[in-house]
Amino acid sequence: MTSNTTKPARLNLPFVGISTFGKNAYQPDWDKIDADVAVMGAPFDFGTQFRAGARFGPRAIREASTLFSFGLGGAYDHEDDATYLAEDVRIVDIGDADIVHTDTETSHANIEAGVRAMLDAGALPVVLGGDHSINIPCIRAFEGRGPIHILQIDAHLDFVDIRHGVRHGHGNPMRRAAEKDYVTGITALGIRNVSSTAKDGYDAARKMGDDIISVRQARKLGTEGVLARIPADARVYVTIDIDGFCPSIAPGTGTPSHGGFLYYEVLEVLQAVANRHEVVGMDLVEVAPDYDHSGSTQILAAQVLLNFLGFIFHARGKRG
Repeated sequence: MTSNTTKPARLNLPFVGISTFGKNAYQPDWDKIDADVAVMGAPFDFGTQFRAGARFGPRAIREASTLFSFGLGGAYDHEDDATYLAEDVRIVDIGDADIVHTDTETSHANIEAGVRAMLDAGALPVVLGGDHSINIPCIRAFEGRGPIHILQIDAHLDFVDIRHGVRHGHGNPMRRAAEKDYVTGITALGIRNVSSTAKDGYDAARKMGDDIISVRQARKLGTEGVLARIPADARVYVTIDIDGFCPSIAPGTGTPSHGGFLYYEVLEVLQAVANRHEVVGMDLVEVAPDYDHSGSTQILAAQVLLNFLGFIFHARGKRG
């Protein structure tokens, strides 16, 4: 019999309360991050060349992530016979980087400061975009922290150098990354159709260490063939543009491109990466929820991130 002085635990079901990522604890003080994973929003979309709206991506992904927050001590996967993201994996949401409208450089600097704070605290950084230009400050934050290899899942190569005087838009991030001496290479999956990058950009990308694999090529290679293209000892940073998926399952994005990946194709690659490599950070970008009134795009984004985090920490546990 329950004592009259004992308060029952709060249920905190998915449809009530505040929508932090996965309904995990909120830590607004970036000097007090104490967690295995820290999640930050980067609601910036001034780098877009076509349809804007990705500034609302972090809020939508957080709300969608509550679907997977039933408070049952992790998620059991019967196919893997494994429980992922149990209570021993500490996740905090540190809120959003400050964005100053029309000021790309200040906004990017604030995003970089957030990623640095997460890394300084020893937490795995997870950044919710925003357009793909937010990857530029994310990669800057890794300076002085050892070599990294970038796994890019995307419809577009994003290897434009300078266009109309723009160096830090959403068509530039992989070019800016390849220029860093601590970025040892890029594996780009899903690149297809007419691209925002011209042929000279593709030529430069290959010369600068970018291994470009289309959806059709990835399907022929299979998961094992794709993984063989990533250096065996690489520390991997993963950047996922939601338009890497087919718009039939992810229409909520500014630059949809048909013929993209399906859910399990990406999930199996991410699980294999988690099992074989040290994953040092990730971002997921270009969710623009106003173009998908069903909400399925942001649900896909949240589920991919949570599953990937589950794979990473399960693999860490097996390694000891």
